[in-house]
Amino acid sequence: MQEEQTSSVAEQDNTADGCVMTRLLSERDQRPWSVEELIRDGDDDLAIEDAVARLRGLGLVHLTADGLVFPTRAALHMDQIAM
Repeated sequence: MQEEQTSSVAEQDNTADGCVMTRLLSERDQRPWSVEELIRDGDDDLAIEDAVARLRGLGLVHLTADGLVFPTRAALHMDQIAM
């Protein structure tokens, strides 16, 4: 039972991370995004905030002092080679 809960939480985290990265890496959309804009665009405020924190910790996004989020060069490069 505990494994199922852990797996479910991990899947939810991965989904939130993917949503944030998809938005940040979209060529059609603006860069950078504010955290508030990402939250308005998503469903779950806390999930988006947590995703930004996780992605920042992984070195995939930068977060400015005024709350703007944008992908790192590494994230942009990975997005280009994954296509």
